[in-house]
Amino acid sequence: MIGVDIVVIARIEASLKKHGERFLLRYLNEEEAVLAKKPETAAGFWAAKEAVAKALGTGIGSTVGFHDIRLYKNERGAPHFCLSDPLMKKFGITGTSLSIAHDGGFAIAVAAIEASSPSDEV
Repeated sequence: MIGVDIVVIARIEASLKKHGERFLLRYLNEEEAVLAKKPETAAGFWAAKEAVAKALGTGIGSTVGFHDIRLYKNERGAPHFCLSDPLMKKFGITGTSLSIAHDGGFAIAVAAIEASSPSDEV
């Protein structure tokens, strides 16, 4: 399953200026907010979470929320994500991959998810 999202960095930057950390914590946990030092990174994280939810076929909503998706970087700085345990089980997730880029005023993310048979539980 693959999901992609693109966002205008200026839109995220305007929300950051208007609402500050309160805006970040709407869609990021505290550890993620620490990583999002620049508007480009914050926009990339927004796009990443949207891309993950799209890869699951749900979008952000009642089944998958922003805080069900946790973004992190490995020791080389590459982005990764994991999902809450109930979602891992529900969707039968066996592998994940994430790419984030920003250029020309845009941030884009692509999420790929490998899954076995999903469970009906959650």
